[in-house]
Amino acid sequence: MANGKKGGLNVGAVLILPEGFELAPPNRIPTEMKEKLGKLSFQSYRPGRENIIVVGPVPGKLYTEIAFPILSPDPGTNKEAHFSKYPIYVGGNRGRGQIYPDGSKSNNTVYIASATGKIKRVVRREGRGGYEITIEELSEGRETIDVVPPGPELIVSEGESVKADQPLTSNPNVGGFGQGEVEIVLQDPLRIRGLLAFLASVVLAQIFLVLKKKQFEKVQLAEMNF
Repeated sequence: MANGKKGGLNVGAVLILPEGFELAPPNRIPTEMKEKLGKLSFQSYRPGRENIIVVGPVPGKLYTEIAFPILSPDPGTNKEAHFSKYPIYVGGNRGRGQIYPDGSKSNNTVYIASATGKIKRVVRREGRGGYEITIEELSEGRETIDVVPPGPELIVSEGESVKADQPLTSNPNVGGFGQGEVEIVLQDPLRIRGLLAFLASVVLAQIFLVLKKKQFEKVQLAEMNF
């Protein structure tokens, strides 16, 4: 965390929907799903990109699973929508931010040496915490100071030789990013009803066939007994 103490990991996710799909408005979300969503807050990526939905960061301990309430387009009113298969892309992140919006590093990343040389001093900063590491560049004889904020653990000490871009701290970031792709099928309700009616007729035909067969077997048995 910003004060250097260890804290829980956050999670976040992004969902990329096909054009025409969007975040469902509150009045279209079923009560059961509202209870599952809890206090999650969803938003579109930016105006004009309502098909890209982002959520988080939220505490990872509270949200081990995230459900997105989405609304599909109606091909009956939207001529650009069709009953077909559509790809959906989703990405999830677990961890804490490694950079701030201005591009500067947070304390949840690896700090590296900015020059090649020998570590002359390691001084703990008073008040703000963290360290100031002075590197003496042997080739040019000048000193470079690298500042490490509170939180990361040093893996170097005074007197050691380091190379440029060599890690000065351990990596505190234990999170990660994952992504996946799935397909959804936008079905015509009339086609589904027709399919159900067809399946029902097949089942009834099978039942009548079995009953007819049983009746025929009984007639044959009666003729043999006669």
